[in-house]
Amino acid sequence: MPFNQYFNGDILPIDSPVFKTNDLGLLRGFGLFDYFRTYNGVPFRWDDYWQRFENSARLLKLPLPVSQKETEKILADLYAMSGEQEVAFRFLLTGGYAPDSVNVVQPNFVIRTESLPQDNPAGRLKGIKVLPYEYVRDLAEVKTTNYVHMVLMADEMRSQQASDLLFHKDGEVSELTRSNIFIFSGDKLITSNRNILNGITRKVVMELAKPHFEIEVRPVAYKEVITADEVFTTSTTKWVMPVVHIGNLLVQNGLAGKRTLYLQELFEKVVADWGK
Repeated sequence: MPFNQYFNGDILPIDSPVFKTNDLGLLRGFGLFDYFRTYNGVPFRWDDYWQRFENSARLLKLPLPVSQKETEKILADLYAMSGEQEVAFRFLLTGGYAPDSVNVVQPNFVIRTESLPQDNPAGRLKGIKVLPYEYVRDLAEVKTTNYVHMVLMADEMRSQQASDLLFHKDGEVSELTRSNIFIFSGDKLITSNRNILNGITRKVVMELAKPHFEIEVRPVAYKEVITADEVFTTSTTKWVMPVVHIGNLLVQNGLAGKRTLYLQELFEKVVADWGK
């Protein structure tokens, strides 16, 4: 069965055009999104994702056109119509149509049902390479649609066989383009608390790690990352992904760390049992 999308009260085929060209998302890049998926047919950490989406909308001063309960019904309908065992949902909230090309009148709200991205089991076992990139996102707490630096660097990442960019500035690391960063120093788990999007997978991993490791949430220096015992990143699509290469530097011996792999196992158990 084909995927569908919700747009301002209607459910339409996924390939239906929905936006007019005077939308502030197109004219000014004024919009936000969120992205999550199901496990065993049940949206993962739905309350957390909704709260983050709601917070992003509040910070951009965009009123939400539907409530959480109304959205739950839309998600259930889209999931049933997909005929798939598992799906991803992408929310998109823009500034809407602006006659003066500046002021918000009424936001546009889209929920896309999508197939899951291709898994990367090799990356989870062997780790990935990231490229250091000097940049800090504006309004980092908001999941905006502005990914211009990632798109500009896409060719460079491909040529260097890198999976992502590691954002840093003034000697401090914040995040990757689409995920959060963690390091291990011995049995101490450390993650940044500034200039980051508060990832839901990040939150889950810290919950899982709490009984086993000391956790520090604080500014993280770039020097700490490149000399760490282990480095990994977390997101909806990456889960717990070891980082073994930062630019031309290996992280320790270039192998996925045992503590990282342990947290990976814990997370995999959570998603395998989700909704059961």
